[in-house]
Amino acid sequence: MAHAEVEERQLLKAMTWWDGFVVALANPGFLIAALGGSIGALGTTGAFVLWSISIALGALQNNIHAELAGMFPNKSGGIALYAHEAWRKYLTLIGPLATFGYWIGWSVVLSINGLVAGTLIQAEWFEDSTWTENWGTFDLSLPIVIGIGLIILVWAFNVFGVRPAVWFGYITGALLILPAFVLMFLPYVTGEWSSDNMTWDIGANGGLALALTWLYFMCWSSYGIEVVASFAPEYQNTEADTARALRAAALFSSVVYVLLPLGVGGTLGTAAIAEDGTFIAFYKDAFDAIVGSTLGGVMIFCVVGGLILSMNTATMDGSRALYGIAKDGMTIKEFGVLNKFRVPGRAMTLDAILNIFLITAFAGVLEILAVSNVGYVFATCTALSAFILLRRDRPNWPRPIRLPNIWVPLAFVLLLVNLTFLVAGGFLYSGGFLGIDGYGYGWDKTRSGLLVLLAALLLYIWRHVMQDKIPLRMREPIPQTPEEERAHAELKVAPTATPSA
Repeated sequence: MAHAEVEERQLLKAMTWWDGFVVALANPGFLIAALGGSIGALGTTGAFVLWSISIALGALQNNIHAELAGMFPNKSGGIALYAHEAWRKYLTLIGPLATFGYWIGWSVVLSINGLVAGTLIQAEWFEDSTWTENWGTFDLSLPIVIGIGLIILVWAFNVFGVRPAVWFGYITGALLILPAFVLMFLPYVTGEWSSDNMTWDIGANGGLALALTWLYFMCWSSYGIEVVASFAPEYQNTEADTARALRAAALFSSVVYVLLPLGVGGTLGTAAIAEDGTFIAFYKDAFDAIVGSTLGGVMIFCVVGGLILSMNTATMDGSRALYGIAKDGMTIKEFGVLNKFRVPGRAMTLDAILNIFLITAFAGVLEILAVSNVGYVFATCTALSAFILLRRDRPNWPRPIRLPNIWVPLAFVLLLVNLTFLVAGGFLYSGGFLGIDGYGYGWDKTRSGLLVLLAALLLYIWRHVMQDKIPLRMREPIPQTPEEERAHAELKVAPTATPSA
């Protein structure tokens, strides 16, 4: 009998846990992008307290993600794929919703941080270049043009393989640590920090509703330390390296997310930051006050490098998420393909095109974030519920990283907390939903995010009905062990015997 085999490209196991940790150094870049807006709304003390709460929640959840990553070491694409594994027994549609929500949450980092980096570059070196062009829905300005250039640059570094992307991360990560250190520690040495600059404005500006709304937005940034789980199949020692990278990322980010808002807030105060219409250019004033204008320019250069690291991480994670979604049969096959450098080149290209659209079509960081955050927080909720469901439904599945049983009720509490953020921030107080006043970003942005999830369902149906030509099932049987799963997979792909000539 004639028999032919086609070797499928696999992700390379080329990363150590330290590489994963370096990728997670991007998280302070997410904080830098959102800190100004939070201080303007909450006050310096309010922002410090809420960022501390948010990163504490993210660090707790990272332990849960470590157990899930250990259970499925060959799945690339992030925490939402674990949700699919748990939920397909009950409702298969949860998988494509969670995975696409996760993907869009990471994908938009390119446009958000590209715009932030462009605004900082303009404020520091091209202050007089304030031109703008408008073509109906789309806008161009110097920060937007710079942002587009950075999106293309990051795409180029990633599409040629994982090692150039990781080394790019080492360089930009090193650049980010220096200005973060300056903002976190030097104000106390130079005397620029003052307790008089710390103000609590939550009560005056909206109380609990405002706090819940901002805790909802902070999820996008604080929870991003789970990114290292997306590279589980690419670690040299998947089980050990994944756990180490997740915990190291949580520890580092916990320090930064507490001390950086405190240092910046105590240096400038609420009024100085709120007066900055961009909520970004105030970093120039902060660095000039702490280290002087000359070194301040160097610090801005380093911050821009850190923001590019965040974009690099988003490209790596978002593309692998889309690749993993396609490999698990939840979107069209075309995205489940690796290029000759064994990275998801098609998914990276889609990310770049989408973000060039977003950076020109939306007015600012908060609007872009509002479109994506509903999907990302939903994905977080489904991943937490997956931990609970998998403990009950797959007790015999190997767990190289097994948390004590007390983590099951703790995961349930975290799930309720995040559902509260999602309902309050994504819907009730988004502005215009059910006639309830919001905080300016608009219900239409949440609606756009829901349209992304609707598109995910349509692509899922197309994959099953048109490409795989199999019935669309609302529930699927689940294997109880990896051996049972492998046997089922081999049965599905077994070749049909044909007589030789």
